[in-house]
Amino acid sequence: MSAPRDYAGELRIDLAAISANTRRLDELAGAAGVMAVVKAGGYGHGLVPAALAALRGGATWLGVAQLAEAFELRGAGITARVLAWLYTPGADLARAVREDVDLAISTPWGLEAAAGAARSEDRVARLHLKVDTGLGRNGVLHGPDYTALLARARELEAEGPVQVVGLMQHFAYADSPEHPEVLAQVERFDAAVAEAERAGCRLEVRHLANSAATLTNPALAYDLVRPGLAIYGLSPVPHLGDHERYGLAPAMTWTAPLSQVKAVPAGQGLSYGHTYVTERDTRVGVVPLGYADGIPRAGSGVGPLQVAGRRHTVAGRVCMDQLVVDLGPDSTAREGDEVVILGDGRDGAPTAQDWADATGTIGYELITRVGPRIPRRYVAGESSWALT
Repeated sequence: MSAPRDYAGELRIDLAAISANTRRLDELAGAAGVMAVVKAGGYGHGLVPAALAALRGGATWLGVAQLAEAFELRGAGITARVLAWLYTPGADLARAVREDVDLAISTPWGLEAAAGAARSEDRVARLHLKVDTGLGRNGVLHGPDYTALLARARELEAEGPVQVVGLMQHFAYADSPEHPEVLAQVERFDAAVAEAERAGCRLEVRHLANSAATLTNPALAYDLVRPGLAIYGLSPVPHLGDHERYGLAPAMTWTAPLSQVKAVPAGQGLSYGHTYVTERDTRVGVVPLGYADGIPRAGSGVGPLQVAGRRHTVAGRVCMDQLVVDLGPDSTAREGDEVVILGDGRDGAPTAQDWADATGTIGYELITRVGPRIPRRYVAGESSWALT
């Protein structure tokens, strides 16, 4: 039996794995730098711990979506370059400029707001123009709108409050590096870079490579790669190869103890709606985790689990706070024994990709949705699978 616990489980985060994954990506990037994307709480691994581990692994930039994330990094004493790319009118851009946070510019109002913030702080705002080359999400559309934004940015550069230091874009087919639209977006991005340079911009960094591009197409490294998922040891292109193929180590292991084990007869329905009915006398276990903790309700009847080295599937519906597993009539599992929800795949432990395949989603969602009730425990190479 495992040691007594007063909580419903834990996420064990191997920081050495994050550092090792970053070193691997740095090698693949060649002469380009690495911007480790640590948004969404470091993809569920913890914003500051993940950032520090990535920096130890050789990252020279950090990327976040929201300004609050950038401020948290600065508050932790992190001085590396930080880029934030998603904010709304009224955002505290003055603080961003004051704390030396680079800003992505996707709109005319964003450009004017950044310039106004820089004037108020008597500093220069460092800007990365975000060009929409085909994703159709945030970013200024490549074409007349981009040309107009670029012209205004150059006027503001001449006045002094801003400096255009970078140009960036996002791929529409992030997990299909050979898709024709990917190639078309690269061509549009190159055209946008050439236009910016003709206009007089002196770009420090051009960046478009996500995790998939970093792993599969070194030609797209340019000045800076921007991996997210791969930093945490998951493959962004599982149809092309798993994490082991790319030399990555999953950093997250999610476990919980069994809270109850009992014998039930054949014909017993388990959980709400009795969507699962036992076919023989058996033993069932209760795991004190549910959809409030990030277990997908879509995992009802299909979500993979490991108990005592044996693979099982969620029996019946996932509830808000608990789920049930049919352990089998010969199971010797006891209350307190460890259940592995997510692991690295060795010895049969289910992975985030296994859950994604079972529930019709992606690995990104599984690791970022783990709720705040689950404590994080940080280790440095403690687990046998961590790369060193």
